[in-house]
Amino acid sequence: MIGRTRARRRIGGTFGPVLRRFRGWSRSLAHLWRRSLQLRVVVSTLTLSLVVITILGVVLTSQITDRLLEAKISAATEEMDRARNTVQNQLAGSDDSSSLAARLDAAAAALTSRTDTGPATGAAGTFNPVLIVPGIPPLEGVSSGPEDQIPANLREFVKKGQVSYQFATVSDSDGYRGPALIIGSPTASDVSTLELYLVFPLASEDKSLSLMRSTLLVGGVVLLVLLAAISMIVARQVVLPIRSASRIAERFADGKLRERMPVRGEDDMARLAMSFNDMAESLSKQIAQLEEFGNLQKRFTSDVSHELRTPLTTVRMAAELIHDGSADLDPAMRRSSELLVAELDRFESLLNDLLEISRHDAGVAELAAEKLDLRMSARAAVATIRHLARESGTELILDLPDEPVLASADPRRVERILRNLLANAIDHGEGKPVLLRLRADEDAAAFIVRDKGIGLRPGEEKLVFNRFWRSDPSRVRRSGGTGLGLAISVEDARLHDGRLEAWGEPGEGACFRFTLPLVRGHKITSSPLPLRPPSVKHVQGRPLPGAERPHSGHAEPSGEALDPDQASSVPVLRERRP
Repeated sequence: MIGRTRARRRIGGTFGPVLRRFRGWSRSLAHLWRRSLQLRVVVSTLTLSLVVITILGVVLTSQITDRLLEAKISAATEEMDRARNTVQNQLAGSDDSSSLAARLDAAAAALTSRTDTGPATGAAGTFNPVLIVPGIPPLEGVSSGPEDQIPANLREFVKKGQVSYQFATVSDSDGYRGPALIIGSPTASDVSTLELYLVFPLASEDKSLSLMRSTLLVGGVVLLVLLAAISMIVARQVVLPIRSASRIAERFADGKLRERMPVRGEDDMARLAMSFNDMAESLSKQIAQLEEFGNLQKRFTSDVSHELRTPLTTVRMAAELIHDGSADLDPAMRRSSELLVAELDRFESLLNDLLEISRHDAGVAELAAEKLDLRMSARAAVATIRHLARESGTELILDLPDEPVLASADPRRVERILRNLLANAIDHGEGKPVLLRLRADEDAAAFIVRDKGIGLRPGEEKLVFNRFWRSDPSRVRRSGGTGLGLAISVEDARLHDGRLEAWGEPGEGACFRFTLPLVRGHKITSSPLPLRPPSVKHVQGRPLPGAERPHSGHAEPSGEALDPDQASSVPVLRERRP
């Protein structure tokens, strides 16, 4: 076992670099294949062309081979007829006193006497004659010529009186070894069992086929090279304008709205460039109009907010004067003065929110960051929102670490984010407990505000941060909010280089998570707290044992159980210690 392990290690150590290099090349080729349209076009064209050329070459080779062999067989059949007549005439005129072998040699010599040297030559080409008289056991047969080159199955057909042929590989005395056509026929000579065979070497036909194959191969390679060049040129003509359009579109997306494609000629690519330029011109005009409209809207909001402060101050002074003397007024006028003061407070809060959101829109919002214990911001936010919890009978559960959580943050903005989240949870929590939890790790700190109210429908986790958006317009805000609180909170979180996220399900409540880096400017990669809380089962309104376990330090709790049945029997604020 140890020996096998060592062998595997040696093999891995030997082939490891090669495999890593191969994987690197494979990834590079795959990346190039995905990125290059020109490469895909050229390779696809070459692949299809290679398939077509291969099929065409196979078909042509097969057709030419069949035609050559058919011509060879036809000429060999005619040559066999002439040779059979020659042998029959030669044996009929021979001396009967000579031996059978001598007579066969004489007939073979008559067949080969038509040429000065070498094998006989006819219309079918050169051939070697073979004459065989099979013996009857125990007597042996007599033959003339290379009898061993004649296949046994061909002799069986000839013995049955049939003229037959067969292709076989032969070797002769001249050193030729290769394919040959062997045609055999019985004869009507004095020797009744005489078998005549003509062996036609296919050397010339084999050379012709080899020449044809090499010609097709060279022609196919040349054609592939030409097709590769043609496809590359054609693909380049198509790809270059596309690449140009891609580069210009990227610059256009980066804000360089004056970028345009060059127009050359009057073809399809030129029309594409003209259409692209028209689209870019239209988009740039619309973007400029939208920017101008947005700037006008921001300036209008800011100017109106500033201009309304003076009449608001005057109206507030008059309203407070009336409210101070409301004891001398009749009940209807006294109630009217109270409503007037309350609505003026809400109006002033709306103006403050509008001014704040206009600063964010204009990009002039500043972050007064300082070293801050985030637990103090949590307690300050709970203190300002406690009266709302008391009015709605909502229990606030504050879960903070024992040790300070120090971060570079703006105390006012962090407190405002938590205050808006708590007010939103109280508005939609339906009197059930609301949890505010703080946890931190080495890089970031996170707050979650969790309620068990109506929750959020799918898709509303993004809409909830829109300005003046309300899931249910018929619901009354207990906090008297303006509808801009969560929108301002998102902008405040971005100023801290943090994130504000939401989760919710109908009937399960909602959870908001505010994550910010401990050091300003650091990028957040994860959050110390999960956005989606673990599911907790209840039995008769009480959490199951183990559903909420104590924890220490910055460790993550296993779950959170908020019991709606305890809302009226517990104090408004309960601070939980890890």
